Amino acid sequence: MSVKAFKLVSAVEREMLMGDKNYINIECIECCGKNLYIGTNDCFIYHFLLDEKVSTAGKITFAATKQLHKYLGLKKPVSELKAASALTRLLVLCDNTITLVNMINLEPVPTGARIKGAVTFTLNENPVSGDPFCVEVCIISVKRRTIQMFMVFEDRVQIVKEVFTPEQPCAVAVDGYYLCLALTTQYIILNYNTGISQDLFPYCSDEKRPIVKRIGRQEFLLAGPGGLGMFATVDGISQRAPVHWSENVIGAALCFPYVVALDDEFITVHSMLDQQQKQTLPFKEGHILQDFEGKVIVATNKGVYILVPLPLEKQIQDLLASHRVEEALVLAKGARRNIPKEKFQVMYKRILQQAGFIQFAQLQFLEAKELFR
Repeated sequence: MSVKAFKLVSAVEREMLMGDKNYINIECIECCGKNLYIGTNDCFIYHFLLDEKVSTAGKITFAATKQLHKYLGLKKPVSELKAASALTRLLVLCDNTITLVNMINLEPVPTGARIKGAVTFTLNENPVSGDPFCVEVCIISVKRRTIQMFMVFEDRVQIVKEVFTPEQPCAVAVDGYYLCLALTTQYIILNYNTGISQDLFPYCSDEKRPIVKRIGRQEFLLAGPGGLGMFATVDGISQRAPVHWSENVIGAALCFPYVVALDDEFITVHSMLDQQQKQTLPFKEGHILQDFEGKVIVATNKGVYILVPLPLEKQIQDLLASHRVEEALVLAKGARRNIPKEKFQVMYKRILQQAGFIQFAQLQFLEAKELFR
C-alpha cells in the first residue's frame, strides 16, 4: 500500500539549458542553497538560481533563473561538480583533472591550483583537519589501486595521504578517517589513518554499478547483492535491516525517514523505519539521483526535477485516514528527530488518540486501551 511521501516537480526545462541543440546532455549536477550547477557533455557549466514558490493552495513550484554559463575549453564532458561554499569554490572534474573555479563567476582561481589524475572524487563531510577554510577531498586516482586524500584551500591544494587498495576501487564515500570503498569484487571499510581495513560483503562491479553513499556519521548505504540496499557502519556492522530495491538501481539518496532509489523506469521510496516500499513514481531515462542538504534532485539527460517531500504530519494523517495505524505510529515516532520537542509531544498525543479511536471502532479494545493510556 502506498503513501504519498514525495511529489516530482520540474526545476530546469530542457529549453532553458539547450534550446534546440539536441546534442547537449546533462552529465552532473550540484546544488548549494539556491545555487544549482549543471555540467554538460560539451564541456559547459551552467549556473541557475532556484526559487521555491508556494501557492495559496500549498502547491510548490520552482523557478530557475539562469545566471551564466562557462565553457571550460576542452572537448570532454564535465563529469563531476562539488561546491565548497565556505571557500566560494566549485570543484570541477573534467578530463581527469579537478579545477577550482569561483562559485559566482565560474572563473578558474588565478593560481591555477588543480588536482591531476582523478577518476572520480568526493568530499569528506565529517572532516578531520578542523580548519574551516579548507575542504578534504578524496580521489580515486588514475594510478592503479590508489586513493589520494587532499586538502583544498581557496587557491591551493595539498596532498595529505596516498593509500593503496587490495583491488581497483570504483566508488568511494568518506567519513572522518574512514573510507567506504567499492572494489572490483567487494565492498570494504578502510581507515586511511591506521591502514586497517575490513571486508563488508562481495559485489561484482562488472555486472552492476556500485553505490556507496554516506548517510550520516559513521554510516553508509550500499547497493548489495540481490537488489538489496544495505546499511553499514564504520565498524563493519549493520544496525538497520536492508531495503529491497530492484536489481538495476542507478542511484540512491536519503531524505529521512526515507531512502529513495532510481532505476531505469522508476523512483522508489522505502522507509528506513520499517523497510517497506511506500511509493513508486514512474520516471524514465533518469540517470542522476542525489540529495543536497535535504533536497532530493533527479535528472535525465535533458531536464532536472526536484522530489518535494510532503509534510510528515500530512503523511501520518493520510495513513490514519486509511486505518493503517501501525504504519502511522512508526512514522510518527520516526518524525521525532525532524520536529521540535514541544511540538512533537502535542502532535504525538493527538496521533495516539486518533489511533486509539480507530482501534476502538474496530473492536480492538486492548490495543485501543494501550493507545489511550
